[in-house]
Amino acid sequence: MPGALAGYRVVDLTSVLFGPYATRILADYGAEVIKVEPPSGDLTRWLEPFRSPGMGAMFIAANRGKRSIVLDLKQAEGREILRELVASADILVHSIRPKAAARLGITFDAMRALRPDLIYCELTGYGQEGPWADLPAYDDTVQAASGIVALEAEVSEAPHYVPTTMADKVGSLYVVHAILAACLARGRDGEGRYLRVPMLECLVDFLMVEHLAGRAFEPPEGEAGYARVLAGGRRPYRARDGWVAILPYATAQWQRFLREIGRADLAEAEWVRDPSARSGRIGELYEAVAEAAVERSVAEWVELAARLDLPAMPVAKLADLFSHPHLDAVGSFRGFRHPSEGPMREVRFPVEGTATEEGVPRPAPRLGEDGRAILEALGRDAAAIERLAAAGVTRFP
Repeated sequence: MPGALAGYRVVDLTSVLFGPYATRILADYGAEVIKVEPPSGDLTRWLEPFRSPGMGAMFIAANRGKRSIVLDLKQAEGREILRELVASADILVHSIRPKAAARLGITFDAMRALRPDLIYCELTGYGQEGPWADLPAYDDTVQAASGIVALEAEVSEAPHYVPTTMADKVGSLYVVHAILAACLARGRDGEGRYLRVPMLECLVDFLMVEHLAGRAFEPPEGEAGYARVLAGGRRPYRARDGWVAILPYATAQWQRFLREIGRADLAEAEWVRDPSARSGRIGELYEAVAEAAVERSVAEWVELAARLDLPAMPVAKLADLFSHPHLDAVGSFRGFRHPSEGPMREVRFPVEGTATEEGVPRPAPRLGEDGRAILEALGRDAAAIERLAAAGVTRFP
C-alpha cells in the first residue's frame, strides 16, 4: 500500500529541528516534501559530525524523504518561485518569525489566495497574543520557560536541561497531528486551515498532563507537581554489577516485590495496600528498592521481574542500543547508502502500516539537489534556470 499521505505535497520553510522533524514524519508517511532553503542552507547542515560539509548527521536524520531547492526569498524572483510552489501544494509549513514572514508576503491570506484549500501551518516560539510574541526561541530557553528545567531541582541539587532537544521535537509532534487533523477536515469540507503551533505552549501542555495535579481544581487541592515522580528516591537503582530500572506500580506488584526481597512487613502494611496512602509515602518504598537492588545483578533483577510480572529494564547507554536484542529483532536500526555520504545508519520509522510504499525513504538531499528538476516542473527552461543561479536566486550542488 502507498504511504498514508501519498499524493500530498508539502512546502517546507522550516529549519533546525522544530519543523524539519515534523516534515520528516510527514515524508515518512508518504508526503512529497519540498524543503526550501536559503543560499546558506539549513543551519544543521553544518553541525558536526559530517563526512562532507553541508551534510551533518543531524540534518540527515531530520530531513530524509525530502527534496531540496534553494531560494533567496529576499529577491523578488525567489518569492515568485515560492508562490508557484505554494500554488501547487496542499500544505505550507514555515518557522519564519511572523513579522519577517509578513515582509516576505508569506501570510495566510496571501498564500490562501494562491491555493484556497491550503493548509497553512505557522510555527512560533510563543503564542502571538502574549508579551513574548516576538522573542527568539530555542530549545534550551523554551525548556527553561516551560517549568521542566526547574523540576530537575526538585529531585537533584540544581536545575538541568533535559539532555535532548525536547522542546523542538515535542513541538514538532504537535505540528504533525495538527496537520493530519486539518487534512481530515479538508477531506470533509474542502476548506483550507490556518494553524499556529507555539513551541512553549506545546511543551507546557505536554508537561502538565500529570504535573497540573492539585492546581487542576479551583480552589486548588494542592500544589502543581505529580507526587510520585517528584518523590525523593525515584531513580535507577545500583545493582551488583550496573544500573537497573525497577518499577512495581500496582498494589499487587508492590506486594509481590516486597515479599520477594524479604519485606513482608511492608507488603502487608495498610498504607502500602492503599494506593492513595502509598503515593504519599512512595519515597519510603523507593528506598526499600534501593537497599535491595545491590544484592543482585542486573540480569537477576530482570529475570526476577519477568517471573513476578513487574516492569524492569537494564539502564542502556546510547552505545548499547546498536546491539540491543529487542531493537535488533524489530529492525529499529537499518543501514543504507547515501548517494554522497556513503554507508550510513538510520532509525526506521516505528509506526507500521503508514509509511512510504517502498518502506525506505529517499536519503536527505544535498543543498539544492532537486532545484533544477523542481524549476523545470514549474516551466523554467535551461537558460532561465542558469540565469536564476547566476543571479543568486538559487544554487545547485
